[in-house]
Amino acid sequence: MQNKVIRWILWVLLLGGILLGISVFSLCVGSAGIPVSEIFNLILDGKGSTGYSILIDIRLPRIILGFAIGGALSLAGVLLQGMFRNPLVEPYTLGISGGAALGVCINIVFKLNETAGIFSFPLSGFTGAVLVIFLIYSLSKKKGILKIQGLLLTGVMISFISSSLIMLIMAISRTEDIHGIVFWIMGSLEEPNWALIKLAVIIAVSGLITSYLFCFDLNALSLGEEEALHLGINTERSKRFLFITASLLTGCSVSVAGIIGFVGLIVPHFVRMFVGRDHRILLIASFLTGGAFLILCDTLARTIISPLELPVGVITGILGGSLFVYAMSKKQIVLGGNSA
Repeated sequence: MQNKVIRWILWVLLLGGILLGISVFSLCVGSAGIPVSEIFNLILDGKGSTGYSILIDIRLPRIILGFAIGGALSLAGVLLQGMFRNPLVEPYTLGISGGAALGVCINIVFKLNETAGIFSFPLSGFTGAVLVIFLIYSLSKKKGILKIQGLLLTGVMISFISSSLIMLIMAISRTEDIHGIVFWIMGSLEEPNWALIKLAVIIAVSGLITSYLFCFDLNALSLGEEEALHLGINTERSKRFLFITASLLTGCSVSVAGIIGFVGLIVPHFVRMFVGRDHRILLIASFLTGGAFLILCDTLARTIISPLELPVGVITGILGGSLFVYAMSKKQIVLGGNSA
């Protein structure tokens, strides 16, 4: 047990170091390159300079938001995959992102942001996500029991319905509204409001802390619901908590940054391959890795065709999808060799 704890601590330190290294790299690179040696001097003595403004007002907020959103989506993926016992389930499978996107589309079409201000997009997105969460939960709960398979199927169908409604809205919208909808759907970490950034960080870290209350329940659920019951786990309470926590993390993330795919799918899958399936280490390792992965993808999105900027959802989709296909092909080769 002591060796396992030491190994877990080493993994956390390693992933924390990778997160810190990627964050520093993201601070340095861009259309205006800043050497590492000048970062601390600019922060301490460069107030009012162009370099200070680039670091503090442009790059640092994106890094902090990337850490929060990447960590939250990865954590939500771990919770859902543990609850469904399926490594292919991700936060967007349940239609929560579709509900949030539909809420933002309605906001854009009716121009509610002109009257409600900067918080209108996150608020409308979160409202749409909460309505979908309530709908899925109500339809999947029968006689006080939350049906896992019904939950998944209902979420997938609601996701399709939301996507169809979004396409309907786009088909009847004006050109400028379509541009706003498409840009938001592809995801972006360009959020200048520090209040929203702080809120995203608080929600992500709170989700991580509260998830640890159910790490043993997740370990037991990975064996199956019947086995978890025999181990004394209140499976219905655990499923409700895990679903609501993962849904709120996803809803908040989508509301602030738009739809950023593959983070909640690819990160838990890869982390599980390296650190194991024990959720006591899997939760924190996925959180740190998700933050590092999204910060790296955002750095690539704003530098790969500089001075133009790509939506970060495009990079996560291409990079995450390619890595996932590669990992699955290698895994099939290994399995094939073993079976032979």
